[in-house]
Amino acid sequence: MAWDEWEQLKGEALQRQQSSARMQLNQLPGDQGGNPQGDLAVNQSDLAAVGNAAYELHEAFAHYSDHARMSSLKAADGLKSEGYEIGSALDHVAQHWVDQVQSLLDATAHISNHLDYTKGAHAGDELYIAGTLSSIATLDQGFDERKGS
Repeated sequence: MAWDEWEQLKGEALQRQQSSARMQLNQLPGDQGGNPQGDLAVNQSDLAAVGNAAYELHEAFAHYSDHARMSSLKAADGLKSEGYEIGSALDHVAQHWVDQVQSLLDATAHISNHLDYTKGAHAGDELYIAGTLSSIATLDQGFDERKGS
């Protein structure tokens, strides 16, 4: 694209902008106030509620899953002592239940712990987005300065 063609396209875009409603992306119009910190919002109370739910799930599942494991082991022993082969299969399932329970407990603990990090990450994302958009405006301003407008 030649420089003259670029300038022509910029001029046409400026005419369209002046003659029609202007589209604004990712922000509220400046004259309506808007959120000075950006559009992304994460409230500590929201994160705390999700973290609390994950913690409660962790605690309840740890408690009740142990009851299920113990009941299954007791049933397996009873079946094996009566000569039923299914007792060995139930014992096998109960032993592997422990691994599955630990996986879920680790996942719920991870959710709870990760939420502490989330609010800061969203704030950093908002700063990055704002910086990227402002650098586009700076680049455009540099073209205008070079042209001498």
